[in-house]
Amino acid sequence: MRVLFTSLAHNTHYYTLVPLAWALRAAGHEVRVASQPALSDTITASGLTAVPVGTDHRIHQTRVRMNGEPRPDHPAIDFDEVRAVEPDWEHVLGRETLLTPYFYALANNDEMVDALVAHARAWRPDLVVWEPVTFAGAVAARAAGAAHARLMWGSDVLGSARRTFLRLRDAQPPEHREDPLRDWLTWTLERHSCTFDEEAVTGQWTIDPAPASLRLPTGLPTVGMRYVPYNGPSVLPEWLSEPPERPRICLTLGVSAREVLGGDGVSLADLIEGLADLDIELVATLDPGQREALGRVPANTRLVDFVPLDALLPSCAGIIHHGGAGTFSTALVRGVPQIVLAALWDAPVKARRLAELGAGAMIGPAELTGEAVRAQVERLIADPSVAAAAGRLREEALADPSPADLVPELERLAARHRAAPASR
Repeated sequence: MRVLFTSLAHNTHYYTLVPLAWALRAAGHEVRVASQPALSDTITASGLTAVPVGTDHRIHQTRVRMNGEPRPDHPAIDFDEVRAVEPDWEHVLGRETLLTPYFYALANNDEMVDALVAHARAWRPDLVVWEPVTFAGAVAARAAGAAHARLMWGSDVLGSARRTFLRLRDAQPPEHREDPLRDWLTWTLERHSCTFDEEAVTGQWTIDPAPASLRLPTGLPTVGMRYVPYNGPSVLPEWLSEPPERPRICLTLGVSAREVLGGDGVSLADLIEGLADLDIELVATLDPGQREALGRVPANTRLVDFVPLDALLPSCAGIIHHGGAGTFSTALVRGVPQIVLAALWDAPVKARRLAELGAGAMIGPAELTGEAVRAQVERLIADPSVAAAAGRLREEALADPSPADLVPELERLAARHRAAPASR
């Protein structure tokens, strides 16, 4: 079987694809990964074959041109699961009207879509696996007659939002049933002699690495898969071989905020200073720019530029982070309690559910202070029920099939969903 993975050029979106790609490769299938040229080095560093397609997306540059330099307090997307009131038609239409031209169409620029379709038609994959905003994967699969599936890297907020959107849209008078995402995908598909249906938005099925208790009710065909962390090329630091003498807490704000928004959105100095007199070992992952802005480094704090979270977290009593895809899921599968500084994309949705299950805490932008983080760290250390809840989520996650175990099911689904390629 030939399997084509595809992602927009963003490292954290791609990393979730790697373990399944390698599972398929190890099972004897041919695997390629297509993305914009900027991701090629990241793909080859993961040991997989890169297919550069089209030109790089300009999401960040467009935001700068429209708004000036991106601000750390850039507003988050107001997904339905964290709204205080029920969504109405004006709200969901406004969200689609914003996301379609300023995110989806930029992430899937015409040059990238056209080159991906050309490669798929030439190589003829049996299955295309795409991360959930790379709609170009669905277009290429339809053009080549391949089966296709989304592989989630976070909560399926887009699948859930689409379900709500369609329900509210269909309740409108026919002349007011606007649908920006459908219109853009229809135009894109028709350029390649294909027609639109909802599979172009949500895939023929969804592969979801989240434990069942954290999945959103989308009504879509879904297969579960155990999350396997991939942190990129990494070297284990020597200090990590020694067990900590005090409770170890990790602090990381990841790369997503810096890459996408141009800032962290919180004062690291305040966060670290607020924990300075606690009897903990704080391991803070900071880049050189963050270190320069930090000032004083407390005695209980170890600063590192990078450490593979999958290796660090088993020694940790907790983690403070931004809710990014890899960080959240790695902590989850390692059974580590989480304090989520939730602002970006689906982070508030994940963090709220995590807190409801007792496995951590959510601190939103309006409540974020050094004192608030300190209080949650003290609770996390003192209350064994938080670690117990995190352990239960770990067991639930480990009960899902591994990427290797999922391969036979993907073979079966691909055989069922393959079709004739579209005419040119």
